[in-house]
Amino acid sequence: MEIKLTLNGRPVTDFVDPDCLLIDFLRGHGCLSVKRGCDTSGCGLCTVLLDGVPVLSCSMLAVRAAGRTVQTLEGLQEEAADFVGFIADQGADQCGFCNPGFVMNTIALLRENPDPTDDEIRAFLAGNLCRCSGYEGQLRGIRSYLDSRSEKGGSSHAQ
Repeated sequence: MEIKLTLNGRPVTDFVDPDCLLIDFLRGHGCLSVKRGCDTSGCGLCTVLLDGVPVLSCSMLAVRAAGRTVQTLEGLQEEAADFVGFIADQGADQCGFCNPGFVMNTIALLRENPDPTDDEIRAFLAGNLCRCSGYEGQLRGIRSYLDSRSEKGGSSHAQ
């Protein structure tokens, strides 16, 4: 069946099998940041933004994205560049496999809540599996980014 969607700002039209998962569709279109980690919707590695909302692409049929806007890390490099260095500075990117999912969810969090508490950050990122770190590095990196942003004129608070 034919589907049309907007992928990282560009229109895409393609034919897919009815059982094609969104993750496979996206990887087939060069979006290699979208990773298959568990196939059970439990790790967050396949997170993408669908109309601005984070979804797990491994548990969604590609046809459900028809007529909608899908963003992957490939299309959000500029927005991600603002804070990924802060996460790396905390040693939270040991193997890097989980980073795209964390980055996608952090982008969604900061769009929804530009000044989250530590508890709100933890809650938003709870669906992301990281086998290398204890998640505190990611939290410290996001907090460092928010603190640096507040020093430049925004606001931020920890909890």
